[in-house]
Amino acid sequence: MTTSTQVSTIDYPSGDGKPMAETWIYVQAIMLLHQAIEDFFHNRPDVFIASDIFWYWQEGEPSRCVAPDVMVIPGTRPRDPRERRSFFTWEEGGAVPAVVFEMASQGTWREDLDDKYDRYEQLGVREYFLFDPEGVYLVPRLQGYRLHGTAYRRLRQTELTSELGFGLRAEDTMLRLIDGRTGLPIPTRAEAVAMAQAETEAARTDAQTERRRADNLQAEVERLKAMLRKPTEPNEDAP
Repeated sequence: MTTSTQVSTIDYPSGDGKPMAETWIYVQAIMLLHQAIEDFFHNRPDVFIASDIFWYWQEGEPSRCVAPDVMVIPGTRPRDPRERRSFFTWEEGGAVPAVVFEMASQGTWREDLDDKYDRYEQLGVREYFLFDPEGVYLVPRLQGYRLHGTAYRRLRQTELTSELGFGLRAEDTMLRLIDGRTGLPIPTRAEAVAMAQAETEAARTDAQTERRRADNLQAEVERLKAMLRKPTEPNEDAP
């Protein structure tokens, strides 16, 4: 067992100096997925969502770590995200990710299907999803696995949903989240801004239309009043 003195001298690096992903396509896929999961769990401060940070699962063993592209860990103590430069299972009541996502690329897809698959399975990660943003390395490009006992079982393409309440769908180079409660896609931040702007513009247009209608109605009322005030000319044919 590691003593407190030993722990204090052990260095657990929070980075390895490597880039987040191979190309911007993969960085964007990770960012959009991370943001979508954040938006889905916006009212759940006990859910920790992390991208490309080290997960250490055994105290005193800094070599035993992995940095998933995205991981979701429910049931954690709410903390400022800046306090977690890495995730330490033994400091979080033994918590492990419930879901891990990896973006398969030229340099990672074999490891994603082999070493990482085995590691996540052994560590008890309940669900493991793989997505190929370019559609080059995996067939099909979106794959899901769920633990049955101690072994992963591959999900059918019609079953690509998480036990955490969201579905998954490949859209071009993006992995789209579907709200399991409504069946609606979770918009990206850019899409949400565009929709809000469109709603504002529609409301502005409706208001302008109503003002024009009111102005026209008022003008018609004034015209009728003017006609009623106009004196009636005598009828020359009257006796």
